[in-house]
Amino acid sequence: MIKFNKISTKIKVIGALLILLVIGALGTTINLTQQNIKDALIINIAGKQRMLTQEISKTIFYTQYSKIYDFTETDKASAEFIEGLNTLKHGSKSKGISPLSTHEILTQLEKIEMLWQNFYADIQNYKLLSASEFKKEQEIKETINAIYEKNSVLLQNVDKLVTLYTNHSEHKTNFIKTFQYSAGVMLFIIFIYSFLQLRSIESHVDSFMQYSKMLADKEDISNLSPIELEAESESEIVEVSDTINSFINKINSAVEYSNEALLQSQKASSKLEELTDEFDTILGDLKDKSSACKHLDNSEDIAIASTEELMNSTKRLSNLKKELDELLKSCQLLKS
Repeated sequence: MIKFNKISTKIKVIGALLILLVIGALGTTINLTQQNIKDALIINIAGKQRMLTQEISKTIFYTQYSKIYDFTETDKASAEFIEGLNTLKHGSKSKGISPLSTHEILTQLEKIEMLWQNFYADIQNYKLLSASEFKKEQEIKETINAIYEKNSVLLQNVDKLVTLYTNHSEHKTNFIKTFQYSAGVMLFIIFIYSFLQLRSIESHVDSFMQYSKMLADKEDISNLSPIELEAESESEIVEVSDTINSFINKINSAVEYSNEALLQSQKASSKLEELTDEFDTILGDLKDKSSACKHLDNSEDIAIASTEELMNSTKRLSNLKKELDELLKSCQLLKS
């Protein structure tokens, strides 16, 4: 299980959040920007469809007025309109355009395609009537009126299609702006969070360093106090502090044990000296009694030997205390 109070974990989490946010923001912005560029191309095609319907109608009206039956421009505009309509419906690999699949746009495209077929049928009918050797003026007039009426309806629906494409593109643009603002707010929150976490880490490390400096400068090691850290301290600092506290406890125990042993040895030596003095008094009183004197001499020898052993023990314990003192001095010299 990951411990979130570790310094390394905090740094990794902050770094991962920043990387994910930056990559996500850049990726989304680039992707939506590219889509908006393609949407602009689609809007341009849709807008051109509106111009083509007007051009076809004007060409037909001019032909009827001038009686010059040249349909080259009409056929060219019609072919361009059909190509543009197919591009809007199915997309174009060569132009890198993908069809927009919203329900409203698809429905409007189907409606325009149906209106175009009727409009184009009238155009073709007019071309046949105008090419006929016997002109049927009434039928031609009706066809011209039908072209005019259907052109107005087709033009209105193409305008509606352009509006749908424009609204769709503006929605994407607004989404990009909203996403960028949201990413900016999230980035600011992460910066604040990172700053607070780094301040917390700095505070805990500073407390630890202050105690370490105090411990190194302290001359008396007879009663060292363990390090006290805050509950939310990072695990690395807690681990090092526990190691130092364990070492401090061992030093305190050793010093306390040596002082106590030295004190007890001194008390025992003092008691034996008192016993020796008492034996000397008794020996003085019983010096005429050879048998008693013999046994007392043996007792005195034993007491003296015991006293010497206790004095040697006392001396060894004193040496132990000196060694501990030398250890402290060595630590202080290394620090200097």
